[in-house]
Amino acid sequence: MKLLQLDSSPLGTHSVTRELAAAVVAQFRRDQPDVDVTYRDLATDALPHWTPLPREAVDALPPAVRAEVERNEAVLQEFLAADVIVIGAPMYNFGIPSQLKAWVDRIAVAGRTFRYTAQGPEGLAGGKRVVVLSGRGGFYADTPLQTADFQESYLRQVFAFLGVRDIEFIRAEGVGIGAEQRAASLAAAHATIEGTFAKAA
Repeated sequence: MKLLQLDSSPLGTHSVTRELAAAVVAQFRRDQPDVDVTYRDLATDALPHWTPLPREAVDALPPAVRAEVERNEAVLQEFLAADVIVIGAPMYNFGIPSQLKAWVDRIAVAGRTFRYTAQGPEGLAGGKRVVVLSGRGGFYADTPLQTADFQESYLRQVFAFLGVRDIEFIRAEGVGIGAEQRAASLAAAHATIEGTFAKAA
């Protein structure tokens, strides 16, 4: 099994989502010691905002442009090769970090991971499992603020568009309220990870 782990928080060791994503991957490693893990840190090795690139043969491109084309292809191939994608995705201003959006822009590729047909768009990247570790400063799920949650709704839409139906979210909410609430939210998320992945991995 191939697993792709993505972190997108720039908070380093203070990051809730980095801690939870690492816990999920550790659980997969315990249950499947032969799992092949690829790791990409989208904060420390950030992808630039996506821009259109020339369509000429790669060998004919200037070196800097060729390097960008090759990097984009490498990112796409990591996604295509993965059976499981584990994403640390904090909520920033009701959405996802721009670092994660830059990654999405490189995996949503017409003709590779989706296509348009007379019957509508068709996802071409099905058969994958996506696990999103979500950190929120406040409480959104099942509250009046749920309508402001463009983080989870966006990621659900993106992966469904690409044909991925198996997507789950594990949330640590209210982590910005105070130390006690942060600890409680993290403990609950870790309990969910242990209860879910010990049986399902």
